[in-house]
Amino acid sequence: MSFSAFDHECMARALRLARKGLYTTDPNPRVGCVIADSERVIGQGWHQYAGGPHAEVAALQDAGKPVTGTTAYVTLEPCSYHGRTPPCTDALLEAGVSRVVVASGDPNPRVDGSGVDRLRAAGVRVDTGLMQIQAEALNPGFFARNRRGRSWLRVKSAVSLDGRIGLRNGDSKWISSAASRADVQRWRARSSAILTGIGTVLADDPSMTARVEGAVVQPTRVIADSHWRTPPDAKILAGEAPVLIAGDASREIPAGLKKSRARLLPLPADEGGIDLVALFTELAEMELNEVQAEAGSRLCGAFLEAGLVDELLLYQAPVLLGDGGPGPFAFGPLESMAERSHLQLVETTRFGDDLRLRLRPRPPNTSDKQ
Repeated sequence: MSFSAFDHECMARALRLARKGLYTTDPNPRVGCVIADSERVIGQGWHQYAGGPHAEVAALQDAGKPVTGTTAYVTLEPCSYHGRTPPCTDALLEAGVSRVVVASGDPNPRVDGSGVDRLRAAGVRVDTGLMQIQAEALNPGFFARNRRGRSWLRVKSAVSLDGRIGLRNGDSKWISSAASRADVQRWRARSSAILTGIGTVLADDPSMTARVEGAVVQPTRVIADSHWRTPPDAKILAGEAPVLIAGDASREIPAGLKKSRARLLPLPADEGGIDLVALFTELAEMELNEVQAEAGSRLCGAFLEAGLVDELLLYQAPVLLGDGGPGPFAFGPLESMAERSHLQLVETTRFGDDLRLRLRPRPPNTSDKQ
């Protein structure tokens, strides 16, 4: 399908609009919309928060005049069912839009092509696939949750040049710079949940909140705690954001935790911990899209071994921490180089003297030879 330069310009604008909802739309996707008359933009909008107007409705309202015969550029297929708000397909049809350009289909089984079909059945021209990769990259968790029934997992870690996340005595504050730590807060803010292990809770007593300027939907705090050892007065249990503690279903839950504000999730046990695949299936059922893990090496290594990691954020600082400290991932030992984990470098960014590496797992390249 051929798209004009103006089509690309409008969809790029719609994607920039969608990013305005990066911290606030959860559990809904980030979506932007532009309304154009010939080659003139007359309206634009984005989805700001769950329960609020969808991007198409916001753009139509922004146009503020009849839009009959215009083109709507939207980053995600318009919805076709009554949820928290009426269907966007109805709003576009009632407005008299004659063409709709869609970046990506909606993987939600309640939509999944029906929005496009409804528009076409009503005589609207629908063109799809413009800047699809960029649109899906804006909502990795939403697509992962709907396509595979499991939340998207991003593992964050700060490491030294010699691959340590702390000293032998456990001291780890701070490896990375203030600029790197501020960037971590932005990644937290876009996440549906921040996940850590009981070891981190007991050692550091973290709050695990997103501290950024402006509006943000605070992520759910998730604790992997197979033995139900979370102290009832832990900082992570304070505040308004939801808290979920996942533990071994065969173990007794202490009375103090039962009285806490946390939601308790008993899960099957697995090799001394909890079944992590079952955990991430449950998180998807809770409509948690992107999960950011900030945990110790044992839990992060277990994520890798279970094949759950979708993305790594490694902040590498120009420091050396010496022998004895842990690395970011405890797993193995491996018996041969053929077993090593292969990663694809997606992006590198400087924060002061630190280097942020964004990586994703990839299948081993069987043609690699030394």
